[in-house]
Amino acid sequence: MPVITCIDDLKQIYQRRVPRMFYDYAETGSWTEQTFRENTSDFDQIRLRQRVAVDMQGRSTATKMIGQDVSMPVALAPVGLTGMQHADGEIKAARAAEKFGVPFTLSTMSICSIEDVAANTTKPFWFQLYVMRDEEFVGNLIQRAKDAKCSAMVLTLDLQILGQRHKDLKNGLSAPPKLTPSTIANLMTKWSWGLEMMSTKRRFFGNIVGHAKGVKNAASLSDWTAEQFDPRLDWDKVKKLKEQWGGPLILKGILDAEDARMALDVGADAIVVSNHGGRQLDGALSSIRALSSIVDAVGDQIEVHLDSGIRSGQDVLKAMAMGAKGTYIGRAFVYGLGAMGQKGVTSALEVIHKELDTTMALCGRKHVEDLDRDILLIPKDFEGNWQ
Repeated sequence: MPVITCIDDLKQIYQRRVPRMFYDYAETGSWTEQTFRENTSDFDQIRLRQRVAVDMQGRSTATKMIGQDVSMPVALAPVGLTGMQHADGEIKAARAAEKFGVPFTLSTMSICSIEDVAANTTKPFWFQLYVMRDEEFVGNLIQRAKDAKCSAMVLTLDLQILGQRHKDLKNGLSAPPKLTPSTIANLMTKWSWGLEMMSTKRRFFGNIVGHAKGVKNAASLSDWTAEQFDPRLDWDKVKKLKEQWGGPLILKGILDAEDARMALDVGADAIVVSNHGGRQLDGALSSIRALSSIVDAVGDQIEVHLDSGIRSGQDVLKAMAMGAKGTYIGRAFVYGLGAMGQKGVTSALEVIHKELDTTMALCGRKHVEDLDRDILLIPKDFEGNWQ
């Protein structure tokens, strides 16, 4: 096993190991990819205050997210097609998260089904919902999540209409993927990935195939997904979905203070400041730039989490110091999963935890809940006077 010192080490192995179409799926944003790039580069603009001669014994990164104990304020974000990055990918990522003591969030567009993950884990996980036009399917999906004892539902609000990702179109990345001569040639070079995929029966969208009306194979799946994302999703429907779910609800995709206040009105338990990893509205603010205005708008009336751009424990620390109560990693754990399966996800979590703990200590803090803006040096125009 190679020595892993940072998330980029995992990324390099991941790039060599998985087919290009799935690597590009993770490493792409919409249109010009401006927001995709700034999600990470904006973190780099924030500096840290070093403090010394502080007793650093007894440090702890443990806290709570929506009332659940976590070993550090990091959850695995919902990522579609995770089971194509590594065979049985969602199961392996969920197991790694469970052992590490952080939440795992299963995507609606996962390869392994809700039932697959529930059968292969021992603790509740979170389920992410995309709202589809087929209301019967959505209702059944929510019930399946209840039956699997999922402890929270993450409702994604920013994918009513799909943002264009140029690389995915060129690679034939769709549901299911379309094979072109160039992608077939690339697949033939990824023999270890291919052998693992041949060893599993889970190769299609397990939450959809055999559950959605008329979707029984790859051909029917393509037609169904092309027209199912519901552009009619509004706050009234969000409120109804909360009532239908009946448990903790996290709203993902908030980038505006006014929308954060609307989330309060519908009774959400937490919101996730997120631009879908730069994969939807190109030109939108990075999540870390948008965070402060949203925290100011809702105060402590609701938990504010942050997603998009987290690649290190220092990023986690910066988000927490700016007012977030939790963070999500997507690409960072996918790199580990694609590189080395469950061990790779564990490695990604270990890297982030070590960076968070060490940086926290060097900033003079003993507990992750003590992080505040006093440890940060933020450019005057960082949060901007946007007109």
